[in-house]
Amino acid sequence: MSRSILVCFAVKEEAAPFLRQLPAGVETLVTGMGAAAAERATRPRLAAREWDLVLTCGFAGGLNPALRSGTVVFEADETFPLRQAIQAAGADPVGFHCADRVAVTAVEKTQLRARTGADAVEMESGVIRRLCRERGIPSATVRAISDAAHEDLPLDFNALMKADGTLNFGQLLGAILRRPQKIPALIALGNRSKSAAARLTAVLQAVLVRDSNR
Repeated sequence: MSRSILVCFAVKEEAAPFLRQLPAGVETLVTGMGAAAAERATRPRLAAREWDLVLTCGFAGGLNPALRSGTVVFEADETFPLRQAIQAAGADPVGFHCADRVAVTAVEKTQLRARTGADAVEMESGVIRRLCRERGIPSATVRAISDAAHEDLPLDFNALMKADGTLNFGQLLGAILRRPQKIPALIALGNRSKSAAARLTAVLQAVLVRDSNR
């Protein structure tokens, strides 16, 4: 009997490659960015049915200088049954910090690393996994590094987020028009993010397809 598995992503760009190759029996949820959006979207979805496993996936910022862009990293409950399979598929075990804002600069990342000891930072998994613990659902965070510890993001994406946790593309366009010199860096970030999403999908596919065929 196949497991009921929910895979959560913050934004559709993270989820796109995975959705094109969705394993049988796996459901997905795009929550929006940040803890508030993640809780609004995840709480009713968890209550709607019984789930065997939940994975919270997408991008993460690197805090550990050893983690390069595109590296897939994970953290799982001790009872998570796919824990060994995730590592065997090529993901590195790390510690995550769930932040309330995007870490934009290398300086911010260095400070977060010093304060928390975490290897990677993201914004949704902490609340999603708390909700899972409340319901006794084993969960794991599986993320791909989109920006390494030494890299600044080309724009302050915190200022471009709407209340529902999505990017305000009108404001994004305005920010680009005001600072066209940032376009090459944005293109480079986009390319790295696409590669990271593809690598994340490969790991998730290796784990979830094998699990569905067990």
